[in-house]
Amino acid sequence: MKLAVVGATGLVGREILKVLDERKLYPEMFIPVASPRSAGLPVDFNNQRYFIHSHQEAIAAKPEIAIFSAGGAVSREWAPRYAAAGITVIDNSSAWRMDSAIPLIVPEINASQLTRRHKIIANPNCSTIQLVLVMAPLHRRYGIKRVVVSTYQSVTGTGAKAVKQLENERGGVSGKMAYPHPIDLNIIPHGGDFLESGYTSEEVKLVNETRKILDDYSIAITGTVVRVPVLGGHSESVNLEFREDFNLPAIFELLASTPGITVQDDVKNNLYPMPLSARGKDDVFVGRIRRDESQENTLNLFIVADNLRKGAATNAVQIALWLWENSMACD
Repeated sequence: MKLAVVGATGLVGREILKVLDERKLYPEMFIPVASPRSAGLPVDFNNQRYFIHSHQEAIAAKPEIAIFSAGGAVSREWAPRYAAAGITVIDNSSAWRMDSAIPLIVPEINASQLTRRHKIIANPNCSTIQLVLVMAPLHRRYGIKRVVVSTYQSVTGTGAKAVKQLENERGGVSGKMAYPHPIDLNIIPHGGDFLESGYTSEEVKLVNETRKILDDYSIAITGTVVRVPVLGGHSESVNLEFREDFNLPAIFELLASTPGITVQDDVKNNLYPMPLSARGKDDVFVGRIRRDESQENTLNLFIVADNLRKGAATNAVQIALWLWENSMACD
């Protein structure tokens, strides 16, 4: 294993190193990369001290895989250069997700489509990953016709500046604002940029990425993205309309048997998914599973996952591991 992590000093970059460490996945060569202002800074990993490299140095070192977590602008500029050097890029930004030539991967669902010719692989949006992981087995069994989703997204999804804003507000300290409004003791129905349609770019990502991953563009999807004052974990209230009827015991059994999903649904004992209990974990948690009594063949769910883990770092590491285990994918 020869691995570069681009954006190694950021929130997701640090989480990638934590996931690798927890799984004892230690590459033969490890190359941390970050912005020029971080050049030469130390990064501790696997009980060793490494130092930040430039992109040019990383490409010259010829790692097999580079996991990018440095934003869309960096990915658009540098991912093709790494790919041209024969390095497989796993990109966490939105830069390549909707490119028809680039696979958008959640390993439990569609890793088998990867081949050696795929030198750039897109990691989906964090809120998309947890949604499709639950949707995929249900769609295969019952056929999903329509989805209505409202997200309750952690400030960590915006980045370190948003985390600092929340901490400042809770501490009564003035500081830079990541959002146009206070976030503490507040919720903000605004994720991404507003479009002419009145939807936001984050809401559109949720729609388009879900259809691409499930390879079904007939699914009707509508969503509302909301930012909440939570430090770890995205939550989603999801309403699924199926083409076929279902029974609840079968839904519970199907979800409980799906790798990567933990069912938490014991309302008599107040057990249901929450971001506080999902924080630091790799699974997607689902509960409040109940039939929608207002409409036939329709189900309500509540889905929670740590957005920095399965929603970003863990999914990227799982893609890298799949490539390594499958000899960098078959022809």
